[in-house]
Amino acid sequence: MKPDWKGVFPAATTQFAEDLSVDLAATQEHADRMIRAGIHGIVALGTCGENASLNADEKRRVLSALVEVTRGRVPVVAGVTEFTTQTACDYARDARRIGVSGLMALPAMVYVPKPEELRAHFQAVARATDLPVMLYNNPAAYRVNIGLNTLEDLAAEPNIVAIKESAEDTRRFTDIMNAFGDRYILFAGLDDLAFEGLALGASGWVSGLSDAFAEESVRLYDLMAAGKWNEARALYRWFMPVLHLDAGHDLVQCIKLAQATLGHGSERVRPPRYPLAGSRREEVLALVKKAIRTRPRKS
Repeated sequence: MKPDWKGVFPAATTQFAEDLSVDLAATQEHADRMIRAGIHGIVALGTCGENASLNADEKRRVLSALVEVTRGRVPVVAGVTEFTTQTACDYARDARRIGVSGLMALPAMVYVPKPEELRAHFQAVARATDLPVMLYNNPAAYRVNIGLNTLEDLAAEPNIVAIKESAEDTRRFTDIMNAFGDRYILFAGLDDLAFEGLALGASGWVSGLSDAFAEESVRLYDLMAAGKWNEARALYRWFMPVLHLDAGHDLVQCIKLAQATLGHGSERVRPPRYPLAGSRREEVLALVKKAIRTRPRKS
């Protein structure tokens, strides 16, 4: 049941036309560019994909478009970001029919669950399909932590196979491995803790800034997988100023602005988000332009 998920899985952005309708062709073009840059998988309709800003039909059309363009070259993991357990299960079943490779399940939106409610939500999503499921732990964003006791209970679900770990405490990686061995595939989930997560044994990295800097993201992973620590540290230090953008509340706007600056899509987002403006926009542009200007050459 456990898939061979490892490497860099960008949390792909969803591209919008000028009227803010979903631009499927541009979304496909962006995914194809990242695949050609060497990424190992795609997380569709996560936070960066603005899942909660799309209606049900749009979500399914985006998934279909990404399955079409990837042509099996890399796995497509669909974010499950719904307000109720029932709609999450319906979406999981539809994603399976569309042909995605797996799911990334989030807690139900808005409501902050008790541990037993969180466990039941994830169990229901997993049991709605035979797809492999990655749990997304991000206590800062979703106000609930997937504790070790909950992971113990969920270990009985054969298709819950992975965890995207976005807690700011990197001790979680070691605690999970000590408690469960290789039961769960671990992914680093915060860009500015990617090195630390991979160094502690994570198999991969669900990345936001790889939407803009895919080649450098893949190179960082490859260097670490090869044990080339000094080269990896040097690359990570260059990367860190823009990687910090993944940790802010406006991460989607920042990442899309970085993409647009590199010519890899537009910075259009759907309300309630709005493109960056004023001093914040200038600050982010300066970081991105410096990163481009000082981009390390491939050895």
